[in-house]
Amino acid sequence: MPKKSPEQKAEEERRYIAASGAANTAELEPFLTDPNQAIRATAAMNPDADAEILDRFANDKFWGVRMEVVHHANVSEATLRRLLETKVSKRGVVHHAACEKLKERGIVFGTDGLPLDMQK
Repeated sequence: MPKKSPEQKAEEERRYIAASGAANTAELEPFLTDPNQAIRATAAMNPDADAEILDRFANDKFWGVRMEVVHHANVSEATLRRLLETKVSKRGVVHHAACEKLKERGIVFGTDGLPLDMQK
């Protein structure tokens, strides 16, 4: 992998600062597709991120970004439920973190690892 130029490093730093300082959904939206996973995670950690933009960040292909969504204070119950895996073999850290957050919110889980109201 080639080294980043000083200009590339400066641009990346500018995007980190912008992701951290964004004040609303419109300012966070460009980071949904940022090529840098860490910058997307930084945007998902932004305290001004609302439930709607967090739900969109929950679609990220990298688990690190999805974990930031789970840990965010503004994440909705619907987003947390969407991050649960029904197939046991696909469950990972995101599923388990979402499960814990839902339990903290009073959702009761069955022995299959899913909320009782999601069981078949």
